[in-house]
Amino acid sequence: MSSKESEKVKKHICLGILAHVDAGKTTLSESMLYISGSIRKMGRVDHKDAFLDTYDLERSRGITIFSKQAVLSWKDMGITLLDTPGHVDFSAEMERTLQVLDYAVLVISGADGVQGHTETLWRLLGQYKIPVFLFVNKMDQAGTDRERVLAELKKRFGDHCIDFEKVFGSESSEEAAEQLAMCDEGLLEQYLENGELPREQVADLISQRRVFPCYFGSALHTEGVEELLDALESLTEERQYPAKFGAKVYKIGRDEQGNRLTYLKVTGGSIKVREIITDTEEKINQIRRYSGAKYEMLSEVHAGEVCAVTGLSDTYPGQGLGAESESDMPILEPVLNYRIELPPDCDIHKMLLNLKELEEEEPELHIVWEERLCEIHAQLMGEVQIEILKSIIWDRFKVRVEFGTGKVVYKETIEDPVEGVGHFEPLRHYAEVHLLLEPGERGSGLQFFTDCSEDILTRNWQRLILTHLEEKEHKGVLTGSAVTDMKITLVSGRAHQKHTEGGDFRQATYRAVRQGLRKAKSVLLEPYYEFEMELLPEHVGRAMMDIQKRSGTFEPPVADGEISILKGCAPVSQMRGYQTELTSYTGGRGRMSCRLKGYEKCPDQEPIVEEIGYDPEADLENSTGSVFCAHGAGFVVNWDEVEAYMHLENTLESNEVSEEKKRPVVRQTRSTSSQIELTREELDAIYARTPDPVKKNRTPVMVRAKAQPAADDKWTSRKEEKKEEYLLVDGYNIIFAWEELKELAKSDLKSARDKLMDVLCNYQGYKKCTLILVFDAYKVEGGPGSVMKYHNIHVVYTKEAETADQYIEKTVRRIGRNHHVTVATSDALEQVIILGHGAARMSALGLKEEVELALLEIRREHLGKAENDRNYLFDYLTKEDARQLEKVRLGEMPGKTGER
Repeated sequence: MSSKESEKVKKHICLGILAHVDAGKTTLSESMLYISGSIRKMGRVDHKDAFLDTYDLERSRGITIFSKQAVLSWKDMGITLLDTPGHVDFSAEMERTLQVLDYAVLVISGADGVQGHTETLWRLLGQYKIPVFLFVNKMDQAGTDRERVLAELKKRFGDHCIDFEKVFGSESSEEAAEQLAMCDEGLLEQYLENGELPREQVADLISQRRVFPCYFGSALHTEGVEELLDALESLTEERQYPAKFGAKVYKIGRDEQGNRLTYLKVTGGSIKVREIITDTEEKINQIRRYSGAKYEMLSEVHAGEVCAVTGLSDTYPGQGLGAESESDMPILEPVLNYRIELPPDCDIHKMLLNLKELEEEEPELHIVWEERLCEIHAQLMGEVQIEILKSIIWDRFKVRVEFGTGKVVYKETIEDPVEGVGHFEPLRHYAEVHLLLEPGERGSGLQFFTDCSEDILTRNWQRLILTHLEEKEHKGVLTGSAVTDMKITLVSGRAHQKHTEGGDFRQATYRAVRQGLRKAKSVLLEPYYEFEMELLPEHVGRAMMDIQKRSGTFEPPVADGEISILKGCAPVSQMRGYQTELTSYTGGRGRMSCRLKGYEKCPDQEPIVEEIGYDPEADLENSTGSVFCAHGAGFVVNWDEVEAYMHLENTLESNEVSEEKKRPVVRQTRSTSSQIELTREELDAIYARTPDPVKKNRTPVMVRAKAQPAADDKWTSRKEEKKEEYLLVDGYNIIFAWEELKELAKSDLKSARDKLMDVLCNYQGYKKCTLILVFDAYKVEGGPGSVMKYHNIHVVYTKEAETADQYIEKTVRRIGRNHHVTVATSDALEQVIILGHGAARMSALGLKEEVELALLEIRREHLGKAENDRNYLFDYLTKEDARQLEKVRLGEMPGKTGER
């Protein structure tokens, strides 16, 4: 449908096609497009020429993997058709599409009836409140029975499933009309008075999900499809949208040239090319309306329409733009975690960045870098998705990967309420947050509230804290799994009028959650399947015994004709592979359908926790302690001692601190060197690894390396073995990041190198660390590389074909475990690499700040002068020279009397 045609239609709807795999969903889409005249030839899935199967993988496998868009018009109606995957492994892709649908057509195979995944789709459509038309396909196949299928639909989905061909079609039936009238009291009165069923009234009932029209036919032979299109034209209502701009992002993709595409539906106002989206502060470069693999360029899109735009780099599925709100978390989620096995010659860190790109398009992949194991993990739905993902990785990145054995994705919650405290107070920063953590109902997820007076903490800060709670997947302390089924309430907090910024509350909030989890009794949860088996009576006993062995439960079996139906639930970990076993002992006559029920308490918590071996204190990205400040230096306090240092009272009466801790805390007067308690590793976990989304150009938090406590130091909570400190500096990265060196390098690169070397010599003299400055010389043909001592630092020029990145990575890998190693660079890839080897990193801006602070300290300690104090010549002269200069100033020198 062109832009001119779209102006002619009276109404427009966004329609989704959903089905269990092999029910004929894509074939129905092809048939609708063909009958409406949008395509000239009707393709077929088995012939590998379907209009909406635009990817080679889809054509070769005969399944839909990615949701597709097509546009068509029928009479006075315009339709944006969204074809969704039917295979259960790609349910997440299907569910994302539900966010933007006005109506849905649920396709059911007349030969197979209602299957397990069909029921899952039905429940999802109900939870997303989408009106549904039912199309029973493949009615041309032998053995299909219209009345039997309709009876099954009524049994599974309710009596409001009505055969509309017998109400408004050529096969009109008084019985079917009465069934429709019985769905609404007002409609029934209308029918009894004049025998009519007004279409407007029926359309309203359909939009309210109180009636579900059923149509029968064969999409392959275009039977019943025209009747379905007529029903969509006459029995649907166009949504009314507000004038204020809003849009819902439902998918991220990339075109053949690698351009990032944001698929969205406009839910208010309109968007135009070159318009700036205020949410992301980015400009829309193109607006595309796709139909299959082709697209039409548009200058403007209005409310109710679906399109893809380029130019937005930070969008994500489920995001609301403008006045549109953000979507809830997806209902369907993967429950298996796989290790991605890479070839020996593959750069694991580069591959991690590539996979993160894929994660933008498939957020449910949940790509995770397991730093302790130096492994990449992903969450997947099943074997088919694994095969597809392997093909995609090869096609896009030319790397052949394998996947290890899938492990269950666990989650964590707590048993009793607890108050968590987070405090973040390095120099020039301040925030304190108190959170009440309470257990929630199973399946409730995380819920966030505030119960804090605005006299204590202003509304803006409270909103910011809630945003920080929502923006992150919080890790539990048992296995490092995601936390769920918990109610988190902000009960108190404090900000500083001058020194508090958004990133401070971000860190205080994260630490409050983790400190509360450390105090609470945590519970491990594992996913459970809800299953339904169809068996012959003689196999029921075996099935019941198997379920009991697998820690499952079941209801008494129910007879349904010649078969018995057994329903129940069991852990996902125990049911893996049981479908094959069931098929074996039933001789292929037993069927089982499973759907994810949710998470329940894990009966084998202790051995699983021990096997995973997660150490919450070693997880520097999710610190359990807090940062406090004394005498201008930051120090870390362990989670179990935070209450002794916090500035606000604990609000949870049932968890009051002891009388000893209630006494005022007297902070001892200590030297600066013994107060420094914040390591660079902890600093990286604070800011460097978690960029502040609220204030990007914040002042870096600068602290010195942790000092070794004295043997009789009672104030320090724990001792550390002193390790030698190393600072590796990527020379050219720093030169081109510091403005003054960058300008100098334009005219004389050697001068810029020399100046950086001199600056770092001064810095090393103050820091007393081993400083290695590395310069790229890999382009020097035949260059053997060199290491030279320049005053008090080491300067390295790399050998031929060896970059500074490679040299630094090699050095960090060699000394990182036995020494405190920090790498100064702003190269994003290099940062990933050095973090993977246990080193800390410092940005180029951070190093510059450190150098300036060191210079200030040198002046204060050795000259006794503040940075902004003036220097007077008289302060540095002898008394005799000072008297002589004073005479000169007063004009009293011999021979100069009276002269000026």
